[in-house]
Amino acid sequence: MFKRIVFGMVGLLALVVIVFSCFQKNGALQSSGSLQEVSYNFHVRPILSDKCYACHGPDAQKREAGLRLDVAEGAYAKLKDGKGYAIVPGKPDESEVFKRITSVDPDYQMPTPESHLGLLNEREIGLLKRWIEQGAKYENHWAFSVPKASKVPETSDPDWSKNEIDHFVRAKMDEQGLSPSEEAEKSYLLKRLSFDLNGLPPSLELQQQFEQDQSEESYERVVDALLAEKAYGEKMSVHWLDVARYADSYGYQDDEYRTQWPWRDWVIKAYNENMPYDRFITWQLAGDLLPDATKEQVLATAFLRNHKYTEEGGVIPEEYRIEYNLDKTRTYSSGLLGLTVECAQCHDHKYDPVSQEDYYRLFAFFNNSKEKGFEGDVSQSVPAKSPILAISKSEINEMMRFINHADTSKLLVSVMGENDSIRPTHILNRGVYDAPGRVVTARALKVVMDFDTLKYPKNRLGLAQWTVSKQNPLTARVFVNQLWQEFFGRGIVKSTGDFGMQGDLPSHPELLDWLAVDFMNHGWDVKRLVKQIVMSATYRQSSKADPKKRDRDPDNVYLARGIRVRLPAEFIRDAVLASSGLLNRKIGGYSVKPYQPEGLWESATSGRGLLATYVQDKGELLYRRGMYTFIKLTVPPPSMIIFDASNRDKCEVARLNTNTPLQALVMLNDPTVLEASRVLAEKMAVSKSPAKEKIRESFRRIVCREPTDKELSLLLDYYQEEQAYFTKNKAGAQKVLNVGEYPHDTKAPYQESAALMRVINMMYNMEETITKS
Repeated sequence: MFKRIVFGMVGLLALVVIVFSCFQKNGALQSSGSLQEVSYNFHVRPILSDKCYACHGPDAQKREAGLRLDVAEGAYAKLKDGKGYAIVPGKPDESEVFKRITSVDPDYQMPTPESHLGLLNEREIGLLKRWIEQGAKYENHWAFSVPKASKVPETSDPDWSKNEIDHFVRAKMDEQGLSPSEEAEKSYLLKRLSFDLNGLPPSLELQQQFEQDQSEESYERVVDALLAEKAYGEKMSVHWLDVARYADSYGYQDDEYRTQWPWRDWVIKAYNENMPYDRFITWQLAGDLLPDATKEQVLATAFLRNHKYTEEGGVIPEEYRIEYNLDKTRTYSSGLLGLTVECAQCHDHKYDPVSQEDYYRLFAFFNNSKEKGFEGDVSQSVPAKSPILAISKSEINEMMRFINHADTSKLLVSVMGENDSIRPTHILNRGVYDAPGRVVTARALKVVMDFDTLKYPKNRLGLAQWTVSKQNPLTARVFVNQLWQEFFGRGIVKSTGDFGMQGDLPSHPELLDWLAVDFMNHGWDVKRLVKQIVMSATYRQSSKADPKKRDRDPDNVYLARGIRVRLPAEFIRDAVLASSGLLNRKIGGYSVKPYQPEGLWESATSGRGLLATYVQDKGELLYRRGMYTFIKLTVPPPSMIIFDASNRDKCEVARLNTNTPLQALVMLNDPTVLEASRVLAEKMAVSKSPAKEKIRESFRRIVCREPTDKELSLLLDYYQEEQAYFTKNKAGAQKVLNVGEYPHDTKAPYQESAALMRVINMMYNMEETITKS
């Protein structure tokens, strides 16, 4: 009894606070028919999902009182006890839901005190009341409706906008009481742009050229120049390699070598040639099924074959054949459609309208591959698994020149190939390979878009055509969102891989749809979309944040300031190599093995095969871009993993972004960073310029801006301290410089070189060096 009294008093107090607050704000609980229409998707469903779905949602096993509030037919139906209706459209006072969320009786109110979900606040109650008054209209999930380009909004300051993107962003700022930041200084803007478009720091020459060009066209000129660089294709490909789970070994215990890198060369080429995204996807899903398919089109299908393979004896081939196709299904649905379809492998999806039957109909598109579950143990291994595409040296020289292959041997790549007859696809009970249920035929997800009545062929080519249809509500949205994430650190939809009902709502839904429609209407032109983004005033803002803005929008959801995020792992390596002059700029080719801690591979291997021991590369191969670092699935590159690189064992559409002391230790002690510091120091030491100028130039190469007087003074003091030390300790200077395999400059005085190396190493360890701001 005491418990009931306490709950009742708490509930009464909460309701008094809510009601008083509402009247203070001019009757938020009163009839609101004249106010803006409330959206089920963007206003109501988040409240119901947070407060009600635990007991009255799609999960039948946890549903109470037989009531479903996630679908209209459940919400409008007569209650199980026969006493009224949960929701009566137009009549909140007759709707049991509204009466219960405003009740102070702990035996009657919802959510119940025992649920610990908390009472609804004033805004939530007001929204639900207005929604019911306006007819309680349920809507299809926003992501399953075809995007429509809404009218570009008017804003409080149209002169701020550079293009349509800015109108949408500024309109949202106006709603939130925010205003944009000033444009970033030219040096910061150039660094941001260079890393975003090329994954490399701007050269000294480019920095000077951009600073001196004061014309209105200077920014667009540098954008066009960076887009035209071959490094653009490399930069853009890194994200796609994460989506495609690209690696250089098979995975599992006998983690053997494989040659999928020609596909990586193709991806770089596709981005550099600005292949339309719809064709880019079609070739990767079904290039082998195109009429008179070329070897290049077949090579593109290696996208689907980048998953792990087992070479261990004693495995059950059918188990792994199924596993490989589950992986293809997961990669397709997450990477291209932004859906967590794999949840339906074992049972109907609990949140999205995807049944287990829907899942296995999608799985059926990949289930007809000639691929086997097991092809022999490691002693019989070849660097590709059937079906295999063999590419000769003459074919590389004549029709596939984008493949960087100096060897005379034939290249072998795992690609797709279709069986002559249809392999039956069963719904697998509980998702287990040896528990087949009834047979289903191939069909794309009906909740997304119709497949059967549109007469697409029931193979991967039909799936590709369905995927890139302009009527598919997901494909363009998902790619635009992934691209937005690359430039702003987070997507318009934060949950990049989940556009379903449990995913985040878009922060700028009208902008997302406008960009998706515009992208499709302009031929799925990726470079055009990239240029739109970087030309916007939104992108060009300074990342400086005043306290008011930070407090009001700590995560910068509404983009009232520029972004500040750490560079991806590959580009941290590239920044070090490029700024020191070590970078090998060769495009494409096989993956390389740079410096790595001794014994790391050997501690995680079966001791068999070509990858039983780590054999470090030599010469210029040590200085290739980060994207060409050899990825062994069981032991990914350690320094890159510390900086949150994908380990590539599955499709990944968004990387983590952590901050740990280990990252600072890498920048202080990694052999590549130390070698780069030494090489740049020796280069500066042979110059006849004063120490102050040597430090200034090094700073500009590394940090990509002019140092302040205070920074320059501190660095010069540190240099003089180190030079004094090494003058007295010549052996110590030689020891410090004894790092890396790049030849020493014998003309460089070693005491001065060692002192400069310490200063340069400090610059590499500055947070700003590896931050895009």
